[in-house]
Amino acid sequence: MTINGNRVTFKITPFRLILMAFSLVFVGIVAYRLVTGLQMTNLTDAWPWGLWIFIDVKLGVALAAGGFTTAGIYYVLGVKKVKSVVKPAILTAWLGYCLVGFGLLMDLGRWYGWWHPIFSWGEHSVMFELYMCVLLYTIVLTCEFAPTLFKGIGLVKLSSFFKSLTAPLVIGGIALSTMHQSSLGSMYVLTLGKLNELWWTMLLPILYYSSAVAVGPAMVTCETALAGRFFGHDWDEPAMTFLAKWSGYVMSFYAVLRFSDLVIRGQIGSLFAMNTESLMCLLELTIGCVLPLYFFWSYKLRGMVMSQKMIVRNAVLMVVGVALNRGNVVFTGMAKAAGESYFPSAGELFLSIGLVSVGILVYLFIVENFDVFPSHDHYAATDKQEAQPEGASCVRA
Repeated sequence: MTINGNRVTFKITPFRLILMAFSLVFVGIVAYRLVTGLQMTNLTDAWPWGLWIFIDVKLGVALAAGGFTTAGIYYVLGVKKVKSVVKPAILTAWLGYCLVGFGLLMDLGRWYGWWHPIFSWGEHSVMFELYMCVLLYTIVLTCEFAPTLFKGIGLVKLSSFFKSLTAPLVIGGIALSTMHQSSLGSMYVLTLGKLNELWWTMLLPILYYSSAVAVGPAMVTCETALAGRFFGHDWDEPAMTFLAKWSGYVMSFYAVLRFSDLVIRGQIGSLFAMNTESLMCLLELTIGCVLPLYFFWSYKLRGMVMSQKMIVRNAVLMVVGVALNRGNVVFTGMAKAAGESYFPSAGELFLSIGLVSVGILVYLFIVENFDVFPSHDHYAATDKQEAQPEGASCVRA
């Protein structure tokens, strides 16, 4: 079998062998969970949402935001310099949402009824809106990445057909992502009186959306840096610098909104109460906002060129910060209201690790065999393009 005219390859390394081992364990745990139900977990009525919801929905969806943000920057805003990262970003988002969907299936008590919301609409339910948006956006991402897959296996006409749908797919993806990224915050607006007030606010939908828009390009930056290290791809400095600035500006908006909200609601005192909640909130804000924005604005105001090391460091800080934020909302902020402790079972832990392992293996296979990252000739062509004026938009049917 050949892909793009080359024989299919998949290098076996110690790291990949470890991932394969976790994937095999994952298959066994999935089978056990489907047969026995949620009794293999440590979930209770007090803790109905645990590790799976945190990884699949709260964190996974946020980190996969690089798909719609990068596509919007390139196709809608017409920023051609980010072209080299569009396909990798869409691939990461596509795999991310596929894993999110499978993870949600595992979290359903009656998993065999996953199709019910498609035919039995709950128009006034935030969960229904999330279900439909995630389902539809996964389909959109599949269609967006389809040209690369079909071109690789020689189905050029199918590849051209899906490529012709780029404009409506990008616009639809932005609309769907805007809805469900903000609705993830809306879910916790409903927990008034339960979620600690360091995190509960009517601004949760805006905070969730803006943090996702900031962390999406940051995640793409981390992915590109890792791919460059392991696959030898060039570091596209114009693209990475633009994404770093994008994340910096959007995270600045998020930080101003977040701290202003704490001040207006009179929660600054709670922020320095030195209890578990305040310490975790301070850790989240320091890592996710204060440090990356300090480095970003220090470089910006001094007119310094952002180095690769600085860009990657800031991206990692933002990713960790958003992970802490989502974890604090799901666990730290709800612990007191739950009235009892929760720690994931071994089955929950290994299913989560296995799910991520499967995603990494599939990503490595696709990157190794399909035309995802640009060739070295791309950068020379990009330099010539940047000398020409760019249009306001580059959406093409």
